[in-house]
Amino acid sequence: MKQRVFLSHPTGNAFVREAVSALAEAGLLGEFHTTLAFFGSDWRGELRRRVYPDALREFTKKHPWREAARLLAVRFGCDYLTRHEHGWASVDAVYRSLDRKVARSFDAKNTAAVYCYEDGALFTFRAAKRTDAKCFYDLPIGYWRSARQILGEEAESRPEWASTIQGLHDSHEKLERKDAELRLAERIVVASSFTARTLKDCPFPVAPVSVIPYGADDPLAYRTPVRRGGPLRILFVGSLSQRKGIADVFESVGAMGRHAELTVIGRKTNSDCKPLVDALARCRWIPSLPRERILEEMRSQDVLVFPSLFEGFGLVVTEALSQGLPVITTSHTCGPDVLTEGEDGFIVPICDPQTIAEKLELLHRDRSRLAAMSDAARKKAEGLKWADYRRRIVEVVTSTSM
Repeated sequence: MKQRVFLSHPTGNAFVREAVSALAEAGLLGEFHTTLAFFGSDWRGELRRRVYPDALREFTKKHPWREAARLLAVRFGCDYLTRHEHGWASVDAVYRSLDRKVARSFDAKNTAAVYCYEDGALFTFRAAKRTDAKCFYDLPIGYWRSARQILGEEAESRPEWASTIQGLHDSHEKLERKDAELRLAERIVVASSFTARTLKDCPFPVAPVSVIPYGADDPLAYRTPVRRGGPLRILFVGSLSQRKGIADVFESVGAMGRHAELTVIGRKTNSDCKPLVDALARCRWIPSLPRERILEEMRSQDVLVFPSLFEGFGLVVTEALSQGLPVITTSHTCGPDVLTEGEDGFIVPICDPQTIAEKLELLHRDRSRLAAMSDAARKKAEGLKWADYRRRIVEVVTSTSM
């Protein structure tokens, strides 16, 4: 009986490492295709997120050149190479290139299933459909039609921030590919109930959906006690886009005046947004930090504000919990799946900076509650195990394909 699973993802991240490791540990992994992959523990900076366990070395097939060119182009400002969708080294080109290479190397004789991610599945799925291999589709963010509606309305409401919302610029051809991938999938895996709900906007029937939330880091054993006075220290981590609700962050924190100190960690999605430029000049802005430094920064803050309008999960939420940081987020993230309202965080409506400001003011005034929520955040992280994610990935794959 065929038991091999082909898994592909071009850039790698925490949930990809966990998924591919789960399949390898279960004896199901045939090949793991990616662009850049390193093994060992001596890597730093951007390359750190491309490090995989040594146990995956024998399974890993690397296709590095286009992704390496993309990283160099970003570093040296070669924008024509990374131009949205059409640049030779754009993110879209990297995804499509890897997808084609995986499809060409597909081994029909020994493959039970392929496990691919949005925008990088179409050619592989087509190759699999010529055999009896099953197609697993991992959708890391909500369905595009839902995104168009929500983000389109926000662009009309806040036109001065519209240039930061990149998803509104996807071509008709790219959106058609997304739908073609969905049509070929025999099982869809998502990380949040919000992502699952967005698939109701799909105009055609889709495969069964499995909601498998991501895990959290091991919680911090000790955290510096919450200060009893001084401004509330507020943190935002993410790309500086109104999809992530960055304008709502600035507005809600601005309402607190001198009672708040804001730190923003993330890169601009557009350099021409004047309100963003002006707002960043009034806060502490760090364009980029290695993940270890971000966790360190979290330990010096009081609360994470993550008011995303459209998110697949939001790993920054569970990262914050693991560092004892309460979270204010929206119902369009993993918030409803992982937070307990009022205990380790608050769930607010999207596009509602006034409610965010009210929650911030509450935490500023009541430092005892803030300290209790910090303790509760660490306890919540203890129950969010990556081991559970790995187990459920294997369960879904085996129940569908074996």
